Amino acid sequence: MSAKRRSSKVVYRRRRLAVGCLTLILLAAVVIGIVFGIRWLITEKPWENLPFVSGEPAAEETVDPTPTVYPTARGGGDAEPTPEATEEPEPEACAAGALELAAVTNKTEYGADDDPKLAMSLTNVGGVDCVVNVGTTVQRFEISSGADVRWRSSDCQADPTDQWVTLEAGQTVKSEEALVWDRTRSYDNTCDADERPSAPAGATYNLTVTLGEVSSEPRSFTL
Repeated sequence: MSAKRRSSKVVYRRRRLAVGCLTLILLAAVVIGIVFGIRWLITEKPWENLPFVSGEPAAEETVDPTPTVYPTARGGGDAEPTPEATEEPEPEACAAGALELAAVTNKTEYGADDDPKLAMSLTNVGGVDCVVNVGTTVQRFEISSGADVRWRSSDCQADPTDQWVTLEAGQTVKSEEALVWDRTRSYDNTCDADERPSAPAGATYNLTVTLGEVSSEPRSFTL
């Protein structure tokens, strides 16, 4: 019984010694690891490589904005040109060469009690529309027999007015109302006279009309 007890005590002591040595080895390894870890931290300073440790914000990646594409004047792109607002220009005043004026009478022969009715016809013979004054301020009717001027509409004209119209290219306009010639001689100082000399019958007369700077060819008729 005594031999077995001695034997068990020796084994127990050996086991405790082995456990103690193993513990010392582990403690030594931990201490060595801690020491090396501290030295690595001191020498390497890994925190300096972290973007948020230094107190300065990390640089943000910049992205170029999408470029704006403008259509070119020429090329095969799909972009359609922006339509430009266009306005028709206002017609300009008619040039003298663009107007053709004609004298008009309702007959070529008149009886004893028939008074001639006078009018004018105006045509835009130019290639563009134009504006012209056709009012009574620029109208004049003149009747002559040979070199003798028998009657002028301007001698006793009352309240002349302007009337501007646009003539399209190729358009013809005529007097709205005809003038009636009473077959007498006119003077600017006999407008209120009760009687004026009558034009002789059996003679040939010529009507010429003027509109501003434009004049017609004479139109002949007889009384």
